[in-house]
Amino acid sequence: MSLDTFKKTIWDYYKKYGRHDLPWRKTKDPYRILVSEMMLQQTQVSRVIPKYKNFLKKFPTVEALAKAPLRQVLIQWQGLGYNRRALYLKKCAEKVVTDFDGKFPKDVKTLVSLPGIGPATAGDILAFAYNIPVPIIETNIRSVFIHFFFPNKKKISDKQILPLIGKTMGKGNPREWYWALFDYGAYLKTSGSGNPSRRSAHHTKQSPFKGSNRQIRARILRLILEKPRTEKEITKILGQTPSIVAKNLASFVREETIVKRKSRFQIR
Repeated sequence: MSLDTFKKTIWDYYKKYGRHDLPWRKTKDPYRILVSEMMLQQTQVSRVIPKYKNFLKKFPTVEALAKAPLRQVLIQWQGLGYNRRALYLKKCAEKVVTDFDGKFPKDVKTLVSLPGIGPATAGDILAFAYNIPVPIIETNIRSVFIHFFFPNKKKISDKQILPLIGKTMGKGNPREWYWALFDYGAYLKTSGSGNPSRRSAHHTKQSPFKGSNRQIRARILRLILEKPRTEKEITKILGQTPSIVAKNLASFVREETIVKRKSRFQIR
């Protein structure tokens, strides 16, 4: 397929079926875009929309999030999972306010130095907030390029895909081009032809939440959000072995999500 035909296919789909009403597509505020990007990592769009709206009602600006108590941030995040993302988002807001006077940097190198921001998220901020053309690669984009340019091939690396992203991105409107790619990638996953990103060399299968350590972490955090608790209390309520609870509590402390005061654990 020629690059021109490919681009026309993506644009045509986007014009007809694009998700134009997504709330984070109606803003150019880098803070609001960062919130959406953090929430959308490994979480379905339908679950994110109400959480995104409620979160921004509570913390409408990067300054509001920076000064908010971590406990309030984690309470708002409940139901999204991967609570570490909320911690990174809070730390990122603090750094933007203290080091950059509340203004997000406009280059990838500086953005990726902020907590929780990797190359893809940095690229998303530059493209969606500032319309700056930066090559971005993530699951949906991988799916699209693998589907069209690497049929019947496996273990396709990002190095093989990135030159194609650069050639098709253009300089005029990277913001909408990436939205179009995202939407076509989401369509491919439900089209019945299988998920092309599974043929990526970088694909990792997400483990089930039920019965996982992620579920145990979520339950521990929920208990501590309710009120400070001792390790013995948490172990008894969860019905888990003391070693599993101790390991997870130690992990939360290292991440600076919780602290131990006297004998009780509480949110930092």
